[in-house]
Amino acid sequence: MKFVDEFRDGELARGLASAIASDVDSGKEYRLMEFCGGHTHAISRYGLTDLLPTNVRMIHGPGCPVCVLPIGRIDQAISLALEKGVILCSYGDTLRVPASNALSLLKAKSRGADIRMVYSTLDALQVARDNPTREVVFLAIGFETTTPPTAVAIKTAQAQGLNNFSILCNHVLTPAAMHAILAAPNGVALDGFVGPAHVSTVIGSAPYEPFPAQYKKPVVIAGFEPLDVMQAIHMLVLQINEGRAEVENEFTRAVTREGNTKAQALVNDIFELRDAFDWRGLGSVPLSALRLRPAYQQFDAETKFNQPYHAVADNKACECGTILRGEKHPRDCKIFGTACTPDNPVGSCMVSSEGACAAHYTYGRFRVVAG
Repeated sequence: MKFVDEFRDGELARGLASAIASDVDSGKEYRLMEFCGGHTHAISRYGLTDLLPTNVRMIHGPGCPVCVLPIGRIDQAISLALEKGVILCSYGDTLRVPASNALSLLKAKSRGADIRMVYSTLDALQVARDNPTREVVFLAIGFETTTPPTAVAIKTAQAQGLNNFSILCNHVLTPAAMHAILAAPNGVALDGFVGPAHVSTVIGSAPYEPFPAQYKKPVVIAGFEPLDVMQAIHMLVLQINEGRAEVENEFTRAVTREGNTKAQALVNDIFELRDAFDWRGLGSVPLSALRLRPAYQQFDAETKFNQPYHAVADNKACECGTILRGEKHPRDCKIFGTACTPDNPVGSCMVSSEGACAAHYTYGRFRVVAG
């Protein structure tokens, strides 16, 4: 398959591993954060850390949209379904995220709430068309990649007069989270970022340029295939060796500096910045999330149903927050793989298909360490 098989070639991977090993400085540590959960899963699935020198350390970041959603936001959705009687539509991963009172969206469904898994915003709109006498709320989550489809849904609902449709908006912004990680006074020490792939197809590479300028940290945007990630790591190693801090684009087959300007214009028309937004693991991050502009307030479920957000503390036994900040590895969590598994998740990092804990458990990397 074009642009897949070519990036999974074992011989080329070994060649890149040799180049990285040859170029690293044995007296230096390279601490690289793969921001995106898709990269975390690629690294675990293909065993890429086994190909890297021991002084090249990959650190997990907060690039999993389900993982960074705080408990209070899930509680909002559950309340809308159980107490307000709406039909709540959600992507599958969010259904199993633990919330307050030993609930999740899936458990709320078992108690009679009308909660439906959808694969796209178009599915949620169709639910609204099929149920004109019911209020339908779409739990809108994700980074810049999933924001344009939500904007399309709002435009469509307005054009078609679907006044029974609204969204619970939880769209968050990648650069703001990266700033929060680098600006944290006692945060994890980093030497560079493997930049997101899908997000960058929308926003382009330009929004990452402040990180080399302000923090002197290089960013290399990478695709999700194993050779993409290995090549990005090599590019970061070379930048660090040369004392450079620049934005480089390994994923040139899909990412440009400008990004998808049409999608950006649509999002800017529908959404505006929130003053602040709570992230699991990062706390309240200023200007890091979106809300509907006043012209589209009729589609804002928080306003429509007077559904305020209340912060809720994470489970004390769960290390999801520190893992999202890059301060700990999944195997550092005492309940990882024992009390917390994909079948019985305690934290969102074990639930999501992009979660770091789910990646390490699914591909058995923790067993290699333990053995």
